[in-house]
Amino acid sequence: MRPIILASASPRRQELLANLGLEFEVKVSEVDETLDENMPAAQQVEKLAERKASVVAAQSTKGLVIGADTLVVLGGKPLGKPADREEAVQMLKSLQGRSHEVFTGLAVIDAATGQSVVTHQATAVRFKPLSSEQIQRYVDTGEPMGKAGAYAVQGKASIFIDSIRGCYFNVVGLPVAKLADALRMFGVEIV
Repeated sequence: MRPIILASASPRRQELLANLGLEFEVKVSEVDETLDENMPAAQQVEKLAERKASVVAAQSTKGLVIGADTLVVLGGKPLGKPADREEAVQMLKSLQGRSHEVFTGLAVIDAATGQSVVTHQATAVRFKPLSSEQIQRYVDTGEPMGKAGAYAVQGKASIFIDSIRGCYFNVVGLPVAKLADALRMFGVEIV
C-alpha cells in the first residue's frame, strides 16, 4: 500500500485518521491561507485543502497526501480562527442561538502521479442560546483559540450544540466518509 501523508498538524484530524486504522505520517504544510473572501466558502476550503496537500506532495516522491481546511460560515460571513480572546467572545456571541454552516475542504493527491481528488462537505450546526457568563467561562478554558468559529464541537463546546444536520466528523475537521470515497479512487479500501 502506498504511504499516506497527512498535511496537517491538527490533532483532531490525526485522531480521526488513526480511528480509521490508517497508518500515516504527518508533514505539516506551511501555506498562505489567505483567499478572496468574496469566493464562496466551498470553493475557499477546497482551494486551501488542495494548496496544503500540493505543497507536501511536491516534497514527496510517493504516497497519498491528504489536505483539509475547515471554515465556519454564519449568515454568509466566514468565521476563521479568533485572533484573540475578545474576537473569540464576539464569534461565540454571534453563533449563540443561531444556525451556521461548517465547510471542510478535502484534497487527496497522489505524489507520484499528481492525480488528485478535491471535494468538500457542508454541515449545519445550531447553537443553543448562551449567556455572556457561559461564553466567558468557555473562552477562559482556552479551547476556542486556534479553532474555526472559536469552538471545538468534540470538546467542551459540545454542551452548546442544539443540533447537527449532516456529517459530525466534518465539524471536527475531516469528513471521513468523503475521505474514504476519495481514497477508494486510489485503490485504498478502509474496511
